[in-house]
Amino acid sequence: MPKKKYRILGIDTSLRSSGIGVIEVNGSNLSLIFCGRIYNRSTETHSVCLKNIYNDLTDCIKKYNPGFVAVEGTFFSKNAKTAMILGQARGAAISACAQFDIPIAEHSPRTIKQAVTGNGSSQKDQVAKMVMRLLGINEQPQEDAADALAIAICHYHQLSLPESLRSPNI
Repeated sequence: MPKKKYRILGIDTSLRSSGIGVIEVNGSNLSLIFCGRIYNRSTETHSVCLKNIYNDLTDCIKKYNPGFVAVEGTFFSKNAKTAMILGQARGAAISACAQFDIPIAEHSPRTIKQAVTGNGSSQKDQVAKMVMRLLGINEQPQEDAADALAIAICHYHQLSLPESLRSPNI
């Protein structure tokens, strides 16, 4: 179990709209520190999008100083091009975090939904509403930002488990 007070950065990567969310854990209390998204216009080249993801996450880490980073694990896609683009975005995000030597964990979409709502098949709206409830916020975050916060909350739950029950990705 990590120290009593710490921050977790959750990242929901995508080339055009990556969600980011920082939560603070103080004992068993969770609070929202920041959430938003890294938006890349469709007119921007892939290399510019990847640079923006890297730079924006670097700035976020410098500003909010998270002790842990959690990203959504890879998914299987029938479209190889889509999978490759997502992999590139994830690589830019992970590289930005790795330069700070912050522990990085991956959680599957099903595990994230299970940790936040209790149901691994929950819909996005259910996850977003539970994120609001768990963080005590009144306004629903933008969809990608809500997903990033859910990833951070999932990581908090994983860190709270006894070591023998933790996912091997932690």
